[in-house]
Amino acid sequence: MSDPEFARPRRGFLALCAGALAAPAAPRAQTWPERPVKLVVPFAPGGANDLLARAAAEGATRALRQPVIIENRPGAGGNVGAAAVARSAPDGHTFLVSAAGVITNPLIRRSNPYRDSDLVPVAMIGFAPSVVVVARGAPWRSLTELVEASRQGPGLPFATAGTGSTPHFVAEMLNTHHGARLMPVPFKSGAEGANAVIGGHVAATSEASIVALPHLKEGGKFRALATTWVRRMSVAPELPTAIEQGFPQLRIAHWAGVHAPAGVPAAILDRMAAAIDAAMSSREVTDRLLPLGIEPVGGSRASFAEFVSGERARLAAVIRAAGMSED
Repeated sequence: MSDPEFARPRRGFLALCAGALAAPAAPRAQTWPERPVKLVVPFAPGGANDLLARAAAEGATRALRQPVIIENRPGAGGNVGAAAVARSAPDGHTFLVSAAGVITNPLIRRSNPYRDSDLVPVAMIGFAPSVVVVARGAPWRSLTELVEASRQGPGLPFATAGTGSTPHFVAEMLNTHHGARLMPVPFKSGAEGANAVIGGHVAATSEASIVALPHLKEGGKFRALATTWVRRMSVAPELPTAIEQGFPQLRIAHWAGVHAPAGVPAAILDRMAAAIDAAMSSREVTDRLLPLGIEPVGGSRASFAEFVSGERARLAAVIRAAGMSED
């Protein structure tokens, strides 16, 4: 998308769009939801995706006047949960809490259990910027210094959580666009990669803000070199972005959105998007998530679809340039 930041839609415009799209499916949309709505989180509890999902579920429960419940179905980089939703009935009672993997898995994996067209974008929930970190005692104090050091000799090892993970994209964006020589080293999880940085086994990694921030406090084990979104984090405004340091192509975040199985009526999708937007606009949600380094977003169905389309094109180019393939 031309503007990487989400613009919060005007309420009147959103209502007008919802009303215009509601007519073909009005009888069904008027009675929806007829029972509790399920949000499938394709990751284990406790991470940024899960926390955003729970905040959205609470707010959407109030807006829809039906319980919105969370079901965690982790596995295969988010594919277990995504495939389950793609196969579910398109009746508006099962949604996926999506992340970047919903875009990148079909591009990387030779035999993905769902196609892009099996899941449709509904709404953005929010995002947690990634933070490029090194050990507290490492010699590098900026992203520029790390990249320059990587160009000397064979390069520097960079921990990832496997092919297609956010840290993998961070390393490859720096390599393909900015001439770094970072060697991705896959670990089973971000936690293992972080421990490898702390132990001095690899030079650096990137971590979601919710994970990195506690380790950046005084006496912590990390030093932050840059954040990876288009603006500084509300909770840590002292941390510069990669863009500010001269790395405009390093733009990525751990985001959470909502996707639906193909075939759900447009009027239902619009009502769900409006419920998520209302949840993310509430002061209660903002006050809860911002201190964790998580930015609530919300917005319209159209703005999220535009974001997904733009990310698919942008990340596909990185995948091709880096030769990413299934582990």
